[in-house]
Amino acid sequence: MIVVENLYKSFGSTAVLKGISTSFDKGKTNLIIGQSGSGKTVFLKCLLGLFPYESGSISYDGKIYADLSEDDQRVLRSKIGTVFQGSALFDSMTIAENVKFPLRMFTKQSNSEMDDRVDAVLKRVELENAHNKFPSEASGGMQKRVAIARAIVNNPSYLFCDEPNSGLDPKTAIVIDNLIQEITSEFNITTVINSHDMNSVMEIGQKIVFLKDGYKAWEGSNKNIFKTDNEAVTNFVYSSELFRKVRQMYIDND
Repeated sequence: MIVVENLYKSFGSTAVLKGISTSFDKGKTNLIIGQSGSGKTVFLKCLLGLFPYESGSISYDGKIYADLSEDDQRVLRSKIGTVFQGSALFDSMTIAENVKFPLRMFTKQSNSEMDDRVDAVLKRVELENAHNKFPSEASGGMQKRVAIARAIVNNPSYLFCDEPNSGLDPKTAIVIDNLIQEITSEFNITTVINSHDMNSVMEIGQKIVFLKDGYKAWEGSNKNIFKTDNEAVTNFVYSSELFRKVRQMYIDND
């Protein structure tokens, strides 16, 4: 579980995060959503330890990150898996080598142990025959699955995904959403997803944090987001005719 308390972050005189408090549950898919400029990318980078913040705290299973020693922070980072927006695979490495990279960085496993672990996670994302391909030979959806395999190869306690469906067709996006949710539940990971995709909200939004102008404007689940009368949320969610119809369906079936 990740707990955020009264988090503030500024760049110069510009306040970006303005006292955000929330929590992200273990074994659930937690989504951060909001319009461009809402602060969600900065928030995610603060959670990852990439951006320092002025005040507030972030704790991981009861341990406040800022209070940890450098060695303990390094140990914590080894328990974090990340799926980047563009997959961020190494072009010069094969798929198997890409997935093995975190094991080389953070473990002292033998080469055969690392190979066994790579085999296991590639099988889990249904890429058991793709070891020797290069990223340039893989489709966008396959690259995302490789990125997920690399993110979980080290048995992380926390998984962060930055726009995991960016650039994917709707059918492939649903496959990736479902895979992330399955892995989250299967391995009891605290998963945090930065997304603008309302399809993802509908499919896997077990916990949703909606940011607006640097504030937490709303939080809840994908079931109650369609019932809220929060104007900021409804303006964001029902910007298309499709989701206005979905909302009416939820209301009618309540």
